[in-house]
Amino acid sequence: MPSKIFINLPVKDLGRSVEFFTKLGFSFSAQFSDEKAGCMVISECIFVMLLTETYFSSFIDTEICDANHQTEMLIALDASSVDEVKEFISKAESLGARIYAEPKDHGFMYQHSFADLDGHKWELVFMDMNQFGQS
Repeated sequence: MPSKIFINLPVKDLGRSVEFFTKLGFSFSAQFSDEKAGCMVISECIFVMLLTETYFSSFIDTEICDANHQTEMLIALDASSVDEVKEFISKAESLGARIYAEPKDHGFMYQHSFADLDGHKWELVFMDMNQFGQS
């Protein structure tokens, strides 16, 4: 079974995208980064490959989706608290992200969302596991 996940996203300006996500607190693996790709580390098993559109196109047989006008996916990341969600979203917005939905509080789960510089949609979610029964 697979042990790692690599999410590949096309970006218009690799340097600008790397700077955006670095300022959000993510690190990049130099081993898998170059002038065509930036390997953003989410965890020891989850990576986001930010690929220049030209490089991304070499892997597909269709056109690249314009994430500013269509949604190709929603990437959800967990947070350790409601405050972490709020702080992260606020920081993303201050760095140029677009908030495309109001925060949602479901009691057991709090979520808020933003679109990055290329329109890719990200969501931060805090789930209060104390509200779930033990199995």
